[in-house]
Amino acid sequence: MAIRKKSTKSPPVLSHEFILQNHADIVSCVAMVFLLGLMFEITAKASIIFVTLQYNVTVPTTEEQATESASLYYYGIKDLATVFFYMLVAVIIHAIIQEYVLDKINRRMHFSKTKHSKFNESGQLSAFYLFSCIWGTFILVSENYISDPTILWRAYPHNLMTFQMKFFYISQLAYWFHAFPELYFQKTKKEDIPRQLVYIGLYLFHIAGAYLLNLNHLGLVLLVLHYFVEFLFHISRLFYFSDEKYQKGFSLWAVLFVLGRLLTLILSVLTVGFGLARAENQKLDFSTGNFNVLAVRIAVLASICITQAFMMWKFINFQLRRWREHSTSQAPTVKKKPTVTKGRSSRKGTENGVNGTVTSNGADSPRNRKDKSS
Repeated sequence: MAIRKKSTKSPPVLSHEFILQNHADIVSCVAMVFLLGLMFEITAKASIIFVTLQYNVTVPTTEEQATESASLYYYGIKDLATVFFYMLVAVIIHAIIQEYVLDKINRRMHFSKTKHSKFNESGQLSAFYLFSCIWGTFILVSENYISDPTILWRAYPHNLMTFQMKFFYISQLAYWFHAFPELYFQKTKKEDIPRQLVYIGLYLFHIAGAYLLNLNHLGLVLLVLHYFVEFLFHISRLFYFSDEKYQKGFSLWAVLFVLGRLLTLILSVLTVGFGLARAENQKLDFSTGNFNVLAVRIAVLASICITQAFMMWKFINFQLRRWREHSTSQAPTVKKKPTVTKGRSSRKGTENGVNGTVTSNGADSPRNRKDKSS
């Protein structure tokens, strides 16, 4: 009678491959926990902190008409919970775009591994930049930023924000925080991780700085300007992957990139160096959110100038590398005349090619002589 052996299989666990393949489903379940918490009275108070914007106040729209009021928002520590929830939403949207759009295009185009990763990166970023540009431009137009540029520094500190303004900044912080786990989910190469961490850190540093220092008006204008230039680069790279002869988009991007850096410096100096420097209230006050002091202004301008200089340095190196590659590909190749030796070596050269190279006349090859004899 055969004795059955006990199975030694271990129970299923959350392995590395399981998390990579099902990370969107896992994150969706976590996000659903917060949404379902809104349905129950016991957990509603905790779930609201994650799902909705916090710290709202009601103020009259005008001093003359005190009956009409508007809801404005300021920032606080609870915003971290809101950023965390919308970071989960960003991971889900990232997975949807990857699975239903980018992966289908990759199967049709048959990209190499290098092009595959760059195509996915440009596809995700171009969608985000386009959405952010449209949303940011809508806020600029609705709040009259374009018609009145002095609103960038007038009535500082801008500690009260509209719903659209605060939700825009929360979404920006959530998106760039979600980029950290995406490095793991997308199996990013080790040599690419430092580059990714640098630009993710720069985005978070400047967006959080504008948000915490109540420079949200200036930050919104600079973000829309920067995102538009970056969108043009990534959409040009997508077209380049489909047709490598396409170069017009990169030429336009190169011009707008330089103009974007110049406009960023002009707006920053005009707002921080002149507008805020001439303001009457120049006292550090954490209760009102006033950071208009000389040390903070110098730090803000220094960080913006250093970042713009770093980007220009990377841009110049990129353009020089492209020009070198273009010049080497266009350089004429010098063809050496084949030398024919006498005796046996000449007969051997006609069979296997002259000096190790295949001759253009295929009639002397052994296979062709065999075909002729047959």
